[in-house]
Amino acid sequence: MSLLTLLFYAIALLILASTVLAVTRRNMVHAVLYLVLSFFGTAMLFYLLGAPFLAALEIIIYAGAIMVLFLFLIMMIRLKKRPGMFFPAGQLLPAIFISVGFLLVNTVLVGRDTSGWAPLSAAQASPMTFGVFLFQAHWLAVEIASMLLLVALVGAYVLGIRVRPPSADRQKEAP
Repeated sequence: MSLLTLLFYAIALLILASTVLAVTRRNMVHAVLYLVLSFFGTAMLFYLLGAPFLAALEIIIYAGAIMVLFLFLIMMIRLKKRPGMFFPAGQLLPAIFISVGFLLVNTVLVGRDTSGWAPLSAAQASPMTFGVFLFQAHWLAVEIASMLLLVALVGAYVLGIRVRPPSADRQKEAP
């Protein structure tokens, strides 16, 4: 077994453990921190696969910007711990079925012959090549993502507005 294979398995184990911990923590801030660790592991895998630009994007966009947004929202709406059971009674059975389904799909995909797939050099694109490809071939997806980000920004603004009841002083000043 080569060093690259050992690194892959170690990083995959780190990603799996941190993701499971992110899902199972009752404290939301701890869950976000474990998710950041999972994103850093994913960035390490991208780097090992020869795609340093994607690794940098993973760290900047996901581990940086989106997780800061999650922490901001958690602190703004003051979520401390999730109340109740870990899995409510109605969610345990569907969660088991979905997990088994993902496991079966993963087993089928891992066993496929990948010899006809694109070589690794296709993933090693410069930022300019990546941008040209993204805005020419997938312009609609970029527009949809920008609209989703705009809606999220407006939603964060609406959540941040505090409605103050009219005070007695302001009512006297009104004509």
